[in-house]
Amino acid sequence: MRVPLSWLREYVELPAGETGRDVQAKLVSVGLEVETVEQLGAGLKGPLVVGKVLTIEELEGFKKPIRFCTVDVGDANGSGAPQEIVCGARNFAVGDKVVVILPGGVLPGNFEISARKTYGHNSHGMICSAAELGISGDHDGIIVLPPEYETGTDAIELLELVDEVLDIAVTPDRGYCLSMRGVARETAIAYGVPLGDPALIDVPGPNAYGYPVKVSDPAGCDRFTARTVTGLDPEAQSPIWLQRRLQKAGMRAVSLTVDITNYVMLELGQPLHAYDRSRVEGTIGVRRAEPGEHITTLDGAKRALHPEDLVITDDRGPIGLAGVMGGANTEIDGSGATPTTDVVIEAAHFDPVAIARTARRHKLSSEASKRFERGVDPQAASAAAQRTVDLLVLLAGGTAEAGVTEIAAPSVPHTIAVPADHPDRVAGTEYGRETVVRRLQQIGCHVDGSDELIVTVPSWRPDLTDPNDLAEEVIRLEGYENLPSTLPKLPSGRGLTESQKLRRRVGRALAGAGYVEVENYPFVGDAAFDELGLDADDPRRLTVKLANPLSDEEPALRTTLLPGLLGALRRNDRRGNHDLALFETGLVFRPSGEEPAPPRLPVDRRPTDEEIAALDAALPRQPRQVAVVLSGAREQAGWWGNGYPAGWADAVEAARVIAREAGAELTVRKDQHAPWHPGRCAALYAGDALVGHAGELHPRVTKALGLPGRTSAMELDLDRLERASSGPVLAPKVSTFPVATQDVALVVDSSVPAADVESALRSGAGELLESLRLFDIFTGDQIGEGRKSLAYALRFRAPDRTLTAEEASAARDAAVSAASTRTGAVLRGA
Repeated sequence: MRVPLSWLREYVELPAGETGRDVQAKLVSVGLEVETVEQLGAGLKGPLVVGKVLTIEELEGFKKPIRFCTVDVGDANGSGAPQEIVCGARNFAVGDKVVVILPGGVLPGNFEISARKTYGHNSHGMICSAAELGISGDHDGIIVLPPEYETGTDAIELLELVDEVLDIAVTPDRGYCLSMRGVARETAIAYGVPLGDPALIDVPGPNAYGYPVKVSDPAGCDRFTARTVTGLDPEAQSPIWLQRRLQKAGMRAVSLTVDITNYVMLELGQPLHAYDRSRVEGTIGVRRAEPGEHITTLDGAKRALHPEDLVITDDRGPIGLAGVMGGANTEIDGSGATPTTDVVIEAAHFDPVAIARTARRHKLSSEASKRFERGVDPQAASAAAQRTVDLLVLLAGGTAEAGVTEIAAPSVPHTIAVPADHPDRVAGTEYGRETVVRRLQQIGCHVDGSDELIVTVPSWRPDLTDPNDLAEEVIRLEGYENLPSTLPKLPSGRGLTESQKLRRRVGRALAGAGYVEVENYPFVGDAAFDELGLDADDPRRLTVKLANPLSDEEPALRTTLLPGLLGALRRNDRRGNHDLALFETGLVFRPSGEEPAPPRLPVDRRPTDEEIAALDAALPRQPRQVAVVLSGAREQAGWWGNGYPAGWADAVEAARVIAREAGAELTVRKDQHAPWHPGRCAALYAGDALVGHAGELHPRVTKALGLPGRTSAMELDLDRLERASSGPVLAPKVSTFPVATQDVALVVDSSVPAADVESALRSGAGELLESLRLFDIFTGDQIGEGRKSLAYALRFRAPDRTLTAEEASAARDAAVSAASTRTGAVLRGA
């Protein structure tokens, strides 16, 4: 909403010298968002006067039409002699009144005017267009003024060229501020001065002589006022002050009748429509559109009507989209062969939801629909109609007919019961009853009661529906900046849960291992499952579908973290980052397909425990998972030696890192599980519970996703891993005695997993074993076909003594014996 300061001063007595910036600060303090204050006429300097064209000489021989004119500017030039001016515009004639800037003047944009010779003549000034004066972007021709203005009159004052305009971003709940009346009310409150309400005018009551109107849908239109004005002068033009106010408010002048309806809409916030009475046939009606109906609106578009559209009709059918735009068949004709002389004025109140839906359905947002869908004061319709009638009589020479049609559905003012101290409790400060009542009365409320206030909401504030709305009004008018800053008091003895601590430890451990954390959207589509090579009956294909997805390609919640992680890896690889190690922790959504339908919870009370339990039962299982993906080099080559590429072993080691943070023992077993390579896939167990998988992705998957070859990944269920843990992670006991290291190489069948051999060695070595590490795997003719050699380093240490060689050897032998018994291992070289 653009608000000219000069117009605002008509309704609010601002302090002398108050600028637009000052008013902006005041309005911001009461909660309005004033985006800018535009300085109109900045840099403009006279003499800028009204002139009368005396003669015109057409100059020939140039590429464009040029005129040499003499213009009477009165005594503005100091001599009274005609002013000689060269001009290229052709939309004026001898005798016309024009706007002239004389030498020494400055136009907006710091364009200085001086006498100069051009096209073979001396030009002493300029005849100005609207664009040159900063009025509008119209370069088509110069401004031609009405003939009644005297030559030599100051055009800066006449055209109101110097002004300040506040541009206010009106939020949906402040529809009343889409009018000068609404902004003036907020300004008066901010300054603590009276409001000159433009809606307080004498309005005649309804009678039986008005234009006939029938409202068939009172839910869509609860008030309809019709007035008739006859005998309009077709030659009457909008006065300059009216045109300038419309232009400053961001609207263009059209014709006197249309300009008056727009002016009153800006003034009072009530959209109006004027019908050419000679083109309306029969009774004006308000109803919903019927199937197959069409209308051609004022913008020339033919529109097919929807049965939910609210329309204005006459005996022929629709003549307007109610609250949005009128029809071309009853349009006001200001300059045609049959100009409009009699009009019917419509001032109605329509259902905001119906108007909003119609405007969106037809992609037709108008100034009227913008106001109706935010809420218009229904009590202002009669005053707006009367104001329009008064201006048509005054400016167009019309005659107001005595008939007044007013159809209004029965209604009662909306009242709200609110404790007097409710704003105090909401704001956390003490205002007191007197302040609360005063502020509510300032916004137009009628307040009764003492401790319990009965507040009658004004008709122009449909957004005030409950006690919290009233509390907000008090708080904003008292100033948000005056609210005390109080830190919340947190309860003592609380901290992170064990699950939260584990997630933080896992994140730090993976980051320390060289992984970078990413966060992806939790949405997925069937195409991602196809690219991962999941079977048709894979439970990960059973998803929770979103009712309103952000993208049709990803309409479901994820059941695995891998699609998002692999997508992030692909984007980074394509942008030149080839050595990547990424991880993510987050929830996945695993429906069983047997969840009951969720209950519809009430909005007028807190749900019961049973209702909340039923809602929880309708939710899918949501385990928290952690996943990593790797590609490129795991360690770079350099002067220190050769690097090595990331592989499936690194993915498995990432799982071990996570398991150590959870205090769980991880067992690795060979497996086949999409999307991993069937020969390079490991199942991860914590005890007997399968917690995840790791390994190298299948070549078909890397090709389908556009990933680098040998990309590896790991994903495990962090919740299940936590449940399998042995409790809080304990700090290791540090022994001051030396370690004894024993190496063993065991030959086993190729089918025997190294994890089984390791488990047997640990169980046989006993309590003296501190750590065990596989450092070599060998296959070859020396040990036979179908056999492999696994070399382990065993570290033994006692907490209370230095181990002897015999003790260390005995522990090693016991470990080898256990491995031989359980896996058939043979000590290499024995």
